[in-house]
Amino acid sequence: MNASVSVDGFIAAGNDDPGPIFEWLVSGDVPLDGSGVLKVSQASFDHIRPYWDEIGVTVCGRRSFDITDGWDGTPPSGIDHVVVVSHRGAPEGWDPKAPFHFADGIDAAVATARELAGDRTIEFAAGDVGGQALAAGWIDEVRMDVTPVVLGSGRRYFGSVDAQHLLDGPDVIVAGNRVLHLRYRVRR
Repeated sequence: MNASVSVDGFIAAGNDDPGPIFEWLVSGDVPLDGSGVLKVSQASFDHIRPYWDEIGVTVCGRRSFDITDGWDGTPPSGIDHVVVVSHRGAPEGWDPKAPFHFADGIDAAVATARELAGDRTIEFAAGDVGGQALAAGWIDEVRMDVTPVVLGSGRRYFGSVDAQHLLDGPDVIVAGNRVLHLRYRVRR
């Protein structure tokens, strides 16, 4: 499970605007991808780029898909496939060759993601879908890119999780420009 998050635990405001949460992605001088837009500190690059390279599939919710307009049919960060958890299928006019797959529920999404990922990592986006996956026991680690922003309210990192879940660590702590990268293993 992974996302950028405010210090008070939100991934976006209530209107889905992340505000300055993503400032760290343009606060350095090391290109993070081929777009020329994302430039981070060397410490952030050394932490994030290898992780992005190991991801085979990202599982996200329909809200993320709709807000980003399905990333125009190209998965973000060079990821091979995106599985969208949604009770609705692909939007009308959607390119059927785009590497996006729609699953009706978290268990169906996991089954599809496992098929597609092979031996690569399955990443869950934080928020409602990530929270559902954590509650179902599908999450092995929680990665947070904590930014120096207080939103006060909005979309919670763990969505609507309402039960206690214990994490170990953090086993990774990396300070970058405008971000603190943390990684916790989920205690079993």
